[in-house]
Amino acid sequence: MEYLTFLLAILHIYKALCEEVFWDSTVKLAENMTLECVYPSTDTLTQMEWFKVDTVKTDIAIFHPSHGEIIRESYRDRVYFLNSTMAPNDMTLSFHNASEADVGFYSCFLHTFPMGTWEKVIRVVQSDSFEIAVPSNSHIVSEPGQNITLACQQQMTWPVQQVTWEKIQPHQIDLLMYCNLFQGRNYTSKYRRQILINCSQGGRSFIIIPNVTTSDSGLYRCCFQAHTGENETFVMTVTITDGKTNSQHIPFVAGGTVLLLFFVILITTVIVIAYNRRRRRQNRDLLESWDTQEKAPNNYRGPISINQSVDDAREDIYVNYPTFSRRPKTRF
Repeated sequence: MEYLTFLLAILHIYKALCEEVFWDSTVKLAENMTLECVYPSTDTLTQMEWFKVDTVKTDIAIFHPSHGEIIRESYRDRVYFLNSTMAPNDMTLSFHNASEADVGFYSCFLHTFPMGTWEKVIRVVQSDSFEIAVPSNSHIVSEPGQNITLACQQQMTWPVQQVTWEKIQPHQIDLLMYCNLFQGRNYTSKYRRQILINCSQGGRSFIIIPNVTTSDSGLYRCCFQAHTGENETFVMTVTITDGKTNSQHIPFVAGGTVLLLFFVILITTVIVIAYNRRRRRQNRDLLESWDTQEKAPNNYRGPISINQSVDDAREDIYVNYPTFSRRPKTRF
């Protein structure tokens, strides 16, 4: 009997060691860092706790909606709840003067009604910006309030064992989806907002982000992995405009139109002025030429009134020349 109990204990330990450990977010260690924990449902929060998880769990803080918060002595003056008083479902924890001793796993454990317990696991690592080594394959631009679909298609022919989707920021990587296709099970992400996922077979996967906001901008990574360790990764850049992008182009376009109209008017004005000056010059030349010629007979009407001012350059003068019939000269 004791031998059977020992075997069961060994099997239990082996199962615990072989069990996959998932973390919902990876955070870059920084002197002032934030561990985000936002409960995405509307259930009533009855109590929550923060732990650091090594070989054992170490209490960090506890929060109760009625009794307030308690920070354990070893973390006092180093951590505080960021938004718990403003948003009852936001249990984000902020660190002051964090050091290498703060690297490791953290658990945000919530007691809710009526759903029960909910846990988010965060891994803190020493790293540079997570975006540095992630080249983007495509770029998607959308407006706030739209539903966007991100899809990736496997190019290799080996069978896919698991599919993951992640959102990558300079200081943090969030797990959005994990699907084990061989075992037929999915890991429910603890991301701060609801995302629709698809884990169908056939080397294709997609996620749907409903009612996007500017906070959804960033890099999204899709990864296919085989049981042999081979993997294929796709990265997409998503930009959600703030609604002002299009309007900012309106003054530029309007300004360009006004400027073009100004140049058209200016050029037209110059042409008209030049044309009028040439007309006045031609008229003056004609008048001067007429005055030098012999006066017409009295029974003929002169082409220009003698009372008309010739030297007034400010007034346009129009001269009409009648056609005179000429008498044939009498031969003697």
